Amino acid sequence: MAKIEHSIDIAVPVREAYDQWTQFEDFPRFMENVESVRQIDDTHLHWIATIAGKRQEWDAEITEQTPDQRIAWTSITGDPNGGAVDFHRLGEERTRVTLTMDVEPEGVVEKVGTALGVPSSQVKGDLERFKEFIESRGTATGAWRGEVEQNDVTGSRSGSRERELTGAGTMGTVGAGTELGTDYGVGTTKSSAGITDPYETGDASTYDTGTTTGTTGTGETGTGLNNPQDLGTGRREEF
Repeated sequence: MAKIEHSIDIAVPVREAYDQWTQFEDFPRFMENVESVRQIDDTHLHWIATIAGKRQEWDAEITEQTPDQRIAWTSITGDPNGGAVDFHRLGEERTRVTLTMDVEPEGVVEKVGTALGVPSSQVKGDLERFKEFIESRGTATGAWRGEVEQNDVTGSRSGSRERELTGAGTMGTVGAGTELGTDYGVGTTKSSAGITDPYETGDASTYDTGTTTGTTGTGETGTGLNNPQDLGTGRREEF
């Protein structure tokens, strides 16, 4: 992985320099060999550019974006590459822009080019053209002031996260207290037909388990924690 880093001082406020850089589809106006940049959504870009005489396409994901401070990205298709651009306020009308790139050359031509500093000089030239572009305009062509942290987007379009608890039902009612699914047997007498309550063991002469097998409980399973044995199925909440 080859690392390339260049800085340039620009005579515009930090906000203006940052806002212009967020207009990714304008990159071909000052980046040499970049044919097009298409913004798919707030965090994904599709690039088409010529690198070492070879036309290439790839997708990149913005992994961090803090207004007036930093934008970072990484490729998710094509040759591995990534980087960041940092904005440092030097004064009311002066900003230092630092562009750092990590590039994985694909073949011999690209590796030789990197060794000779060709991509590095191209990055430097792109920054110089960016300086000329924004200083001559006097204002940015647009702006996006949202933030990206750990691949979550906040700002102009904020989403919601969901945390799913156990189950997906809604709160329900509890069945009769003695109904726990299949009953343990409902006796008719103490001495021969089984247990009639939890503490009666039947006739003194035998531990008769009863002749009645019981019926299936008819209580609802329940969907909350209405009693210690009714576990419910939880519910889905948004945060």
